[in-house]
Amino acid sequence: MKNIIIAGASRTGKTSLATKINEELGYFVISLDKVAAIFGRAYPQLDVRLHWDYEKARDNFAPFLGHFLGVFSDARYEDEQNLKARKIKENRFVMEGAYFNFDLISSVLNMYGIKKLNEHFILIGLAQNNKTADEFVRDFKKYDTEDDWTYGWSDEELKEYAVSRAIPFNREMTGFLTEHGFTVYDTSVNREQVLVQIINDIKSQINVAKCCVASAEEQAVALS
Repeated sequence: MKNIIIAGASRTGKTSLATKINEELGYFVISLDKVAAIFGRAYPQLDVRLHWDYEKARDNFAPFLGHFLGVFSDARYEDEQNLKARKIKENRFVMEGAYFNFDLISSVLNMYGIKKLNEHFILIGLAQNNKTADEFVRDFKKYDTEDDWTYGWSDEELKEYAVSRAIPFNREMTGFLTEHGFTVYDTSVNREQVLVQIINDIKSQINVAKCCVASAEEQAVALS
């Protein structure tokens, strides 16, 4: 089975979806925000800092992510450390976050024989392209917790952020993810229903993959 990558803009439901995947499918959740924060603290000279310069942090983080995803992919590769032999069957993760630069990551993945991400990972993109600035403000106020960096902002500050950043970033992210083979879901409305649909779609992909593996094993036995 493939590992899962969930990418998208802030507040689109990435963490909620990853939690559902963990609960229903048993995938271990990797929060990219937490990994990036730890990486930044361990190697401050690389300028991987959250909520600072998004593009720079994302780009500086890309080589690490490329190698991480390459080693933990289902690609067939050989190296002097024989990392492939150390893989554990059914030990799967779902990685969620926004700090992905798949242009740079893909150049690293080529070293592992990975030309197309969607051949080795289940790719889920989340976006909100059907919300007005006022609707963004409403949902920020409704869903923000003390862990969210916009918590406690005034309505004026939230609306300015929605107009200048959230709306254009969601559109930009949608194009970027589509270009890299992600199936993009819009969570502007009925978010819970959309997340349920995504879980069902992932289950369908997993079942198809299992059928293909079983069929291949049966053919191998018949030929032997």
